[in-house]
Formats: sequence, structure tokens, C-alpha cells
Amino acid sequence: MSQAVSDGAAASEVETSEWQKRIEGEWHGIPALFDAQGNHVGFEFIARASEVTAEGARYWMDSKLSGAGPLRNRFELGAQFDFGVVDSDENRVYTGPDFYGTGQPYGFFVEANYYSPGWQADLRTWNQVLADGETQVYSSVLHDGWAVCAVFNGVYKRTTDRETNPATQALVDEWRALEQERGSRPQVLPTKEKGAWTGTLFLDSADQKSPTGSVQVTIEHEPTSLRSARHTVTWTGDLERSYTFDRYRDGARTMYEGPEVFGNATSYGRALFTTQHLMGADGQGVEKIRGREFLIDPTTRELAIVWQLMHGETTTHWVHGSLQWEAR
Repeated sequence: MSQAVSDGAAASEVETSEWQKRIEGEWHGIPALFDAQGNHVGFEFIARASEVTAEGARYWMDSKLSGAGPLRNRFELGAQFDFGVVDSDENRVYTGPDFYGTGQPYGFFVEANYYSPGWQADLRTWNQVLADGETQVYSSVLHDGWAVCAVFNGVYKRTTDRETNPATQALVDEWRALEQERGSRPQVLPTKEKGAWTGTLFLDSADQKSPTGSVQVTIEHEPTSLRSARHTVTWTGDLERSYTFDRYRDGARTMYEGPEVFGNATSYGRALFTTQHLMGADGQGVEKIRGREFLIDPTTRELAIVWQLMHGETTTHWVHGSLQWEAR
């Protein structure tokens, strides 16, 4: 995504949100496209830009698809998308004509839900900027009513001088080629190697008012077969949690079957979309996690996390960031 400010002196006085500042520059990637069952069917080649003026922000997106089948027929459009945005750190409102809805920023992460008349789909989009400020992990889950019809996801890198710097242009080409190679790969965790993902994640309250905190997270990984593993997850810091579960993979599906967590998930390439009920040792827990766990690089096994922590059906916190793999 590239951003420009126009209208001379008037525009120079425009105050932009913290989220808008975090996504300044151009972002480069090739999101992969998956059907509802998690099968890879193509890629989306995108040029995106935003312009901030005294009248507000406008976005446009030029999308070209590769692949074949009904999803390409549905999502290939003959014109670029264009829509207005009310820029805010509380509610970012998408005012049409090509997207209608809202997005809520939580520090380095934004959750958005909007409708596309062109795609005839309701989108739930999660954009996560990692701590380096240069990497953005993106996904859009598209719905017909409540039913998933498709998923886009990928990883973007930021540049500021692509138009004038041949070296940057070469880096962008290399990144897109790497993402095209990685994008269709399913998320398969180590099957014969013990280890752990560790790191410090951001902690943002759902009220958008409390200061950003931090949580130190460890995910202990112990394979029990080629399709199963036991995980013990520990949080310390501004929130403390600890729970153990057995996970089983069946194609694109993953099941969590106790002893302290129950639920399931579906992988769309590297991104695993989860629902986990934290029942606890006594089986009476009321918290759950709706999450996205994105294996950015299957070689280094860096894992980008977004966990929506809920008390019943009420969101209390967003936990997000990246974890590094260590063999043990």
C-alpha cells in the first residue's frame, strides 16, 4: 500500500491516526487465494495506494488474479477498487463505493469487517504489522452470510523508494517470487522434532483505551505421531495463562482434543484459523481464543500470532506479534 498526501499546505496540516502512520509507504506481496476447504487455487497480484487530503483518505486497489475456476470468475473485476476511509484510531469507516464497513485498530494490529459489492462477499480482514515495522501479515476471510467462500492471505514488505531505486525494485521482485513459492504451502508443524516457539507478544485491551502491554509466550511442541502433537502454552507478564492440549491434523483441518483445550481449526496455506475453548483442568473455563497462527517462513518456522481472547462471547484482549522456533 502506498500513501500520498496532497492539496498543498492544507494537506500538510492533516492529522493522521497512529495506524495510518504505521502503514505509510508501499507494501509489496502476492496474497494466495484458497477455496472454502483450504485448497490453493491462485494468487492475487495487487497494486494498492492511499491518499490523505484535507477532505479525508481514499484508497484504491488494482487486483489481478491468477489461477482458474469459479473463484477467479467471481473475483476478477474489470476495474480497480476505490473507496473512502474515515481515518481514526477508534473506528476506521469504509464509506464506499466499493467497500462498506469498519475497522478497529489495536496497536500494531487492525481488525476490519466490510462488504464488497463487486465480490458479493462480506470480508473479515486481519492486518498485523510486526515489531520490525517493515513486515505486514495479511488475511481476508470472505463470507456468503456466515459461510466461508474464500480466503486470501500473504506477507507484505514495506519500501519507500521503489519507483526510483533499482536495488529496491530488485528486492521487491525477489520478495514476490519468494512469497509465490511459499504461499501455497500448507501449515505443517514439525513431525519428528521437539522444540518451542518463544517470544514477547503485544497485549491490547478490547476497549482501545488501556496502554499496550506485553506477554511472554512459550509454546512447547512435542510430536506424538506424524499427524499429532502435544502443546503446552504458557503466558507470563501482563496476562498469565497456562494450558495443555493434544492437536490432530487431518488434511487442512486441525482438532484440539483436551485435556484443557477443545476446538478445531482450518489451515489456508500457512495460516491456521483457530477456535480454542480454554476449559481448564476442571472443565469449567469460560475463556476462548479465536486466532490466526501464520507460519511466515516454513524454513525458520517463525510464527506470527493473533489471538482474540474472549470471555464467553465478549472480547477482552488482543494478543499479537511473532514467535521464534527453537529445537530442543
